Amino acid sequence: MAELKPTLDIVAPFFNEAQSAVAFAGLLDKLEAAVSQRFGMAVHKILVDDGSRDDGAERFSKVLTGSWEIVRLSRNFGKEVAVLAGLDQSRGDMVLIMDADLQHSMDISLKLIAELVEHRDIDVVYAQNDRREASWRRSQLARLFYSLINSSQRFDIPENAGDFRVMRAAVARALTSLRDKRRFNKGLFAWAGFRQKALPYSPEGRASGTSKWSRLNLIAFSLEGFTSFSVIPLRMISLSGMLAALAGAVYGAKVFFEVIFYGIAVPGYPSLLVAVVLLGGLNLTLLGLIGEYVWVTLSESKDRPVYIVRDVVRSDVVPGRPVPGARET
Repeated sequence: MAELKPTLDIVAPFFNEAQSAVAFAGLLDKLEAAVSQRFGMAVHKILVDDGSRDDGAERFSKVLTGSWEIVRLSRNFGKEVAVLAGLDQSRGDMVLIMDADLQHSMDISLKLIAELVEHRDIDVVYAQNDRREASWRRSQLARLFYSLINSSQRFDIPENAGDFRVMRAAVARALTSLRDKRRFNKGLFAWAGFRQKALPYSPEGRASGTSKWSRLNLIAFSLEGFTSFSVIPLRMISLSGMLAALAGAVYGAKVFFEVIFYGIAVPGYPSLLVAVVLLGGLNLTLLGLIGEYVWVTLSESKDRPVYIVRDVVRSDVVPGRPVPGARET
């Protein structure tokens, strides 16, 4: 009986990537050939259609070769959830997560896999964006974000590390056990632990289209990270409240002594308006922040599935892998 080859599962979520389907399928073919030749591993491709509004899934199904499957979600759940859907499908000895927009090249993918194959004491190798094209302001904001979110933590979320990584099967299974509804993968990857190693890289240019991440999306995503993994915002607002109370006490003492010893009249409307506006703004900010944490708690307490599978399209090369609630075509 022939010995089965170890398997590498490639998980690639996509959203409206019909234009890059042919090029990405070609990249996967080259990557599969290189992985087979260099590491003696079989490759299984798992693409997750995150509710695309174009015909990307149909195009991929026509151009993909070898062993593959396309998991089509019922709507757009977001990339973080689409990655989980791909990991749920994976059964390989190793799992590589990459984007379908061709920003993750074959060379860096092979380097990630080689690091994991050659170092048995490492469980995860992740690509760390060197951010050479980022502006100074954006770099400083990113550094501030990671400094704050890593404060008072038992683990550190590495800066500029995304989903592009390769991991052993045990790590993939551990990640699928984390069923957070409001997902922040950067934090989940770090929270899960295991022995991890960073590999610097520069992303390639997009094959087509533009990034789905606007500035507003990035701000919302950052807030998602804070409310999921850090209590620092609440502590900062609490500290601001204490400082405001201290300033009020000092100002009150100043007014008291001026009236008692110097007979200076207490300033009226301007000082009162400033105090009301300042304290009112702090209160509204605190209420809004608490509301964010309450919303996260409410979302996690609802017994809803993280995602819903519309159907799964598979190749005929290997037997299919059933998905609960999915319909095969």
